[in-house]
Amino acid sequence: MFNSTFKTNPYFDRAIMTGITRVSKESIFSDLNNLAVVTTTSDKYMEAFGFTQDEVSEALREFGLSEMEERIKDWYDGFTFGKKSDIYNSWSIINFLDTKKLSTYWANTSSNSLVGKLIREGSKNVKVIMENLLDGGTLCTKIDEQIVFSQLDYNEEAIWSLLLASGYLKVISHTMDADTGEETYELKLTNKEVRIMFRNMISEWFKRCGSAYNDFIKALLEGDTEAMNYYMNKVALATFSCFDTGAGSSETTEPERFYHGFVLGLMVDLADRYEITSNRESGFGRYDVMPEPRKPSDDAIIVEFKVHRPTNEKDLEATVNAALLQIEEKQYAAALEAKGIASERIRKYGFAFEGKKCLIG
Repeated sequence: MFNSTFKTNPYFDRAIMTGITRVSKESIFSDLNNLAVVTTTSDKYMEAFGFTQDEVSEALREFGLSEMEERIKDWYDGFTFGKKSDIYNSWSIINFLDTKKLSTYWANTSSNSLVGKLIREGSKNVKVIMENLLDGGTLCTKIDEQIVFSQLDYNEEAIWSLLLASGYLKVISHTMDADTGEETYELKLTNKEVRIMFRNMISEWFKRCGSAYNDFIKALLEGDTEAMNYYMNKVALATFSCFDTGAGSSETTEPERFYHGFVLGLMVDLADRYEITSNRESGFGRYDVMPEPRKPSDDAIIVEFKVHRPTNEKDLEATVNAALLQIEEKQYAAALEAKGIASERIRKYGFAFEGKKCLIG
């Protein structure tokens, strides 16, 4: 079809093909080759894929909405094409001008199912990076703009190339090694609309647990360890399969995939009361999860996850004790105490996993 339509058709002068990834298997031996490929990092047409700042400002003036310009910028600006960094999502702007309401218009135009699957089933490193991105951080990585969908099954780094190509990530900066020519990109979530989309996606992962997940969050906030154990086991039983079906998953990696997915859930559901950090340095090591209260009336929490190793611990209770001992020996509370949080207001929990079973102490 491509050959007869684009290459040998005498009635056709030029055409544009659009998509997220480039045409697969294009080569000198194929029926379609020598395409001029324009990607998100190309300078060509860099102002053609969305509205510029001047266009948005003028549109807001015409509609009498100039006072909302900063909020509009936070929600819909940030797309980067080549050297142009202030490109607005045109679909979202058009819908906002029509409804006068801020919403995730562009993010809701598709199911985002592939993106969700790649993150949910990815390794713990993928989830840790997502934790950092949701927290406003950046990611430094190599980008393959020749990526095709078939690579996503075995090349985990290709996720970030796909998210950049599809508009969920934007380029902050990039450097090139003078000797190797290798380029490294610093990426960030594009804007508030994208952040909200990811938060909603993560919330959906836990909805299959019904009320058990919400009850666990309530028990955690109240410090009810018995209830935490009951509901956490229900949550783990219901959601483990969501996180352990990726390529290379095994009995030993299942808890790793699950608990980092679980941390993403905490970041979403406790964001109003806690600042959730994960895998940060404190004392003499790196803690797993640390919800730091936004209000002086709430306790701080330190959580250490451990997978039960039969060669090291005789049972789950011993694994819990090992996790709690690590919190003390590595002085994970140091970062909280340095901020003036009294030691009696810091709750410490060890989470021990064995398959789909969990014990909290």
